Amino acid sequence: MNIRAKHLVGLLLAPLLGACLLAGCGDGSQADNGQAQSPQKQQERARQVADAWRGSASATAWSQGYYPMADAVQIPKSGWHSQADERAFETKNFVLRGNLPAATAQQGKVDWTSGDTLTRPLWGVRKAYQSFALNNSEGPRLTVTGAKLGPTTIVTSRGTATVPAWLFTLEGYDTPLKRVAVTPSKLPQSPISQARQGSAGGLRGVPRLAGTATDGRSITVKATHGACDTGPVVKALETNESVVLYASVTGAKSGPCSSEMIEQNVKIELRKALGDRILLDAFTGRPVPYGGPNGLSPSWTLGLRALVVSPWRQPRPKWSLVSVVGRSSASLSVLSSPVRRRSVAASIRLPIQSR
Repeated sequence: MNIRAKHLVGLLLAPLLGACLLAGCGDGSQADNGQAQSPQKQQERARQVADAWRGSASATAWSQGYYPMADAVQIPKSGWHSQADERAFETKNFVLRGNLPAATAQQGKVDWTSGDTLTRPLWGVRKAYQSFALNNSEGPRLTVTGAKLGPTTIVTSRGTATVPAWLFTLEGYDTPLKRVAVTPSKLPQSPISQARQGSAGGLRGVPRLAGTATDGRSITVKATHGACDTGPVVKALETNESVVLYASVTGAKSGPCSSEMIEQNVKIELRKALGDRILLDAFTGRPVPYGGPNGLSPSWTLGLRALVVSPWRQPRPKWSLVSVVGRSSASLSVLSSPVRRRSVAASIRLPIQSR
């Protein structure tokens, strides 16, 4: 690790550890904690968000852009051959034994089943490789022996699309690991600001979308709650143009309570298929990002490359630090040892600008 990279990791570690230790990596979800629960105020806020987006320049930009709503990294069709290989993928532990191709086309085409198309810049093969191969350490590893450009399909905000992808050959596998190569469109600025503290009746943010049913009639989101309530509740306000999700918690208890965040899946049934309607979060006033097991989709890069925080459920964890610095990015992870199968992980990636 070079001196500049070490300095960057040091800068990253201080606030990340401080935040986790002081707040217990507590309920980090965005929420209006200034008032008691008021379903009427929550729905009113959802209506305001729907009205603000309807016919707005932001909605137009969204409808014309490319926003992936599924994982940009697609594992081989056969699945992983062993738990060791699965672990290597999850920890991004790869080794490159072969040559990556030289620079190719700078632009690629997104081709939707509706017949619409859009030309977007392509990721280079090395940048694509480094997006999933951040580690090269002892333990289970996957070996990449080559790569080529080819097609794949991905679910987007406008339906399924065929897009260019880098197809990475893995040692021992007949089918490639795919990494979508198309750069997502810039996320439009929301036409409405985030809900003011104390104004939305206990409204909470919806962190991310976990999946959409095949028929589009239901969605599953990741919702958060604390230790002193019985769980999250997520409702939907549907219009012809949007589906606005508004979340809260139920069974909140008064009195002292530990600060922690618990994330769980919540399924929401819709009156009709989601289709190309925009999925919005009532609290932030922004589109709900997709976030699979490997983090947020590449369309949601707002400053930081990625920031993922998951809380622990037991006090006084034992901490360890894992840092990985590549040619174009640094990855920092703060991990606790598992306690009764519950653990904490906080990681952050930032681009490293070369001089």
